[in-house]
Amino acid sequence: MPIKKPIMIQTTDYIAAFQDSPFHSYNETPWLVIPELPALIRQEIAILDSTYQIKDDVAIHESAKVEAGAILKGPLMVGPGCFIAAHAYIRGGVYLQEKVTIGPSCEIKSSLLFAQTRIAHFNFIGDSLVGSHVNFEAGALMANHYNEREDKRIFIREGKHRRDIGVTKFGGIVGDQVRVGANAVLSPGTLLPVGTIIGRLVLIEQNPFQGT
Repeated sequence: MPIKKPIMIQTTDYIAAFQDSPFHSYNETPWLVIPELPALIRQEIAILDSTYQIKDDVAIHESAKVEAGAILKGPLMVGPGCFIAAHAYIRGGVYLQEKVTIGPSCEIKSSLLFAQTRIAHFNFIGDSLVGSHVNFEAGALMANHYNEREDKRIFIREGKHRRDIGVTKFGGIVGDQVRVGANAVLSPGTLLPVGTIIGRLVLIEQNPFQGT
C-alpha cells in the first residue's frame, strides 16, 4: 500500500506577517502556539520600549485607544494605532499587531490578530490566528471547541485528507485579506486561504462529523 504523506501546512502561506512575528517557530504547527501565548506574550512585553504603557501583563501602545468599559486581561499586547471599543472582552493571551480594530461587545480569546484587521461587533474569536487586512462583519464567530460532539478531536483538512492535530481547542487560521460575512460561523479547524470571501449566515465545516 502507498504511504500517505502527512498533511503539512505553512502558516506563512496564509499569513505573510507570521514569518517576522515572535511566533514564527510555530509555522508548521500553529495550533501548538495557542497554549504558549501567555508565556510568549509576557516575553515580548518584557522587552517593549517606553512607547507602551504596561500594567498587570497588559501592554498598550501610546497611540492605541481603548474605550471605557472594555475588559482587558493579560497577558495582552496592543500594538500601535489599535482601537478597542467599549465592552470588548479580551483574555487568555492575545496579541494585536498594529491598527487592529476590536468593536463593541467582541470577545477575543487566546489569539493572534495581525495588522489592520477589523472585528466589527458581537464577534467571538477563540484560539485562532487571524491575518492582516481581514474583516469580520457583525456576529461572525470562530468556534474553538466541539461542544456538540462526544469526540472533540480537531482536524485540519487538505483536499480529501485530514489530520488529527492533537488538540481539542483550536479555531483555525484566517488568511490575509479574508472577508467574513455577518453571522457566519467558522467551525474548529477551519483554514481560510488568502482572499477568501465567506457569505453572510454561512457555516464553514471543513471536517464534518464522521463518527471516528
